[in-house]
Amino acid sequence: MSKPSSSDREQQTLSLPAIVSMALLALQFGIQPSVTKRYTSPEIIKSTVIFLQEVVKLVLAVLGISLSSDGWSKATAGWSVSSWLRLSLLPATIYLVQNMCSLLAYQNLDAITYNVLNQTKTLSAAMCCYLLLGKRQSGMQMLALVLLLMAALEMEGLLPLDALLPSYWTDRTKPESHFVPSLSPRRFTHGVIPILVASFLSGFAGAITQKSLQGENRNALLFTMELCVASILLLLISFLKSDDGAQIRQRGFFDQWTLFTILPILTNAAGGILVGLVIKYAGTVQKGFALIFGILISGLLRGSLSKEEMAGGVMAGISLWMHSTYPYLANIGEKAPLENGVTIAKATKAANAGRRGRKSRKED
Repeated sequence: MSKPSSSDREQQTLSLPAIVSMALLALQFGIQPSVTKRYTSPEIIKSTVIFLQEVVKLVLAVLGISLSSDGWSKATAGWSVSSWLRLSLLPATIYLVQNMCSLLAYQNLDAITYNVLNQTKTLSAAMCCYLLLGKRQSGMQMLALVLLLMAALEMEGLLPLDALLPSYWTDRTKPESHFVPSLSPRRFTHGVIPILVASFLSGFAGAITQKSLQGENRNALLFTMELCVASILLLLISFLKSDDGAQIRQRGFFDQWTLFTILPILTNAAGGILVGLVIKYAGTVQKGFALIFGILISGLLRGSLSKEEMAGGVMAGISLWMHSTYPYLANIGEKAPLENGVTIAKATKAANAGRRGRKSRKED
């Protein structure tokens, strides 16, 4: 496979806002588990935390727009209630169903199986971007996504380090791999299927969000606000009939809360805003790269990195380089999606014109 020309790479490489937002998202994702574990009681009513996270995220987005140079006039240009319902209600509903499926799977699967299957969401994001946005992946990019999946499994200790060697898979004397457990019918129907559905919904919602933020040039903070309002309304409705709603009426909304419970809520809300920025400036597939690097940061915060985590970090870095360096090149006239506000078709047309020019000079 030939390497893209410099004009191609200028259109495909990550912009500075994309790199900054991905780095901040990786940092947030890396510190979130330790902050949540330290300051959130296991006995807390989980939906109250989710509800307040959406409220805080909404406030942060409002402040962000208010303090920006463009202000509200540009952010809300062309906004309407119908566009809000069309662009935000569906992904908000999908995210809610995704969380329910993830919770069901978590209750019926061991942690290893859950984490292995949960890592397929980056692959589902690439597939959904193709189905909804027509955004194709080159052969090298697909290989990079597989390498990223292996990096995630390696860093989480689900893939042995020697599994990277061919001898691991050809040696028939080895016992069956420890991360392929036997599953009962109930674990399959109430565990495997829900987590696969949740992973697909994650990619599906991400692709819809990317279409709104890039294809329709929606302001990222405004879109975050719209998602927050939709999520808050859905949660309020669920409180009427759900078990958590009954627990809130019985125990009170802030049962098991402390003053420091707000800290993981603030960091998680900031992460939600960063997700919108990453999707707008980089894409929902690239969001997966940021989250994998977040796993590496979690290991660094523990004070030491295992061999598996270091190997996974190297693999993730290589996969990001491969995915950014070898983009899919459309043929002239082929309809291509928006990428960072520039049509790939224009960049590819210029690249193909340059190739024809070089070919004609050789013939002369």
